[in-house]
Amino acid sequence: MPLSQEDSRDDRTSSVRSMSERIQWRKSSHSGGDATQCVEVAGRRHMIAKRDSKDPLGPVLAFSAGEWAVSLGDVKRGRYDA
Repeated sequence: MPLSQEDSRDDRTSSVRSMSERIQWRKSSHSGGDATQCVEVAGRRHMIAKRDSKDPLGPVLAFSAGEWAVSLGDVKRGRYDA
């Protein structure tokens, strides 16, 4: 039986959390200079992970390559600007 998209995302997220300490995280070059808006990303196989660098043991968002491209495009277009 194929996994639903939600099951697939849950599996991906738990997989990233379990390997979070073993993968190489990089801080975004666009993180705020005052250290209040720091984001880190990491790539692993066919997955991109994103976390708040101030909370390295906190939640991790996991994206497929396609999802990452859409999300990054939205950020570049200012969709999430306050």
